[in-house]
Amino acid sequence: MFSQTETRTSNEPEATQKPERCVIVVDELLPPGKASNAAAVVAFTLGQRHSRLVGAPLRGRDGAVHPGLIPIGIPVLRATSLQLSELRQRSLAHCDVVGFPVQGQATTDYNAFLDAVLAHPEESLQYLAIGLVGSKNRIGKLVGGFSLFA
Repeated sequence: MFSQTETRTSNEPEATQKPERCVIVVDELLPPGKASNAAAVVAFTLGQRHSRLVGAPLRGRDGAVHPGLIPIGIPVLRATSLQLSELRQRSLAHCDVVGFPVQGQATTDYNAFLDAVLAHPEESLQYLAIGLVGSKNRIGKLVGGFSLFA
């Protein structure tokens, strides 16, 4: 539904270097519909923050043009709620982080979502999903112990 972004605001410029890796880690206890929603919200925000993640348009033999897709892929991994919070904290200093707190699936009213997040101290927020963009080596070290969401 809604996402919370961390390491930069939407009006800050993108880094000049093209990101090498993008991953999304989702709470393993979410049912498929809510997990898909959480991953989609995070992916949408990551795409907005890192427009260079989108590849060249795809062209069919018959001339049809399709929007470009991410050429480096986006593995969707699973973790416990505690692991998500710890991953977010460890990642903030090393890469771009997009966090999707539980309040985002409690309402469809963005102002209510903003108020709900504001009512909690930062350290008490729980996350449904975390998206990371950065160097391949750094992201690999951060998420190396997580398995694919199935």
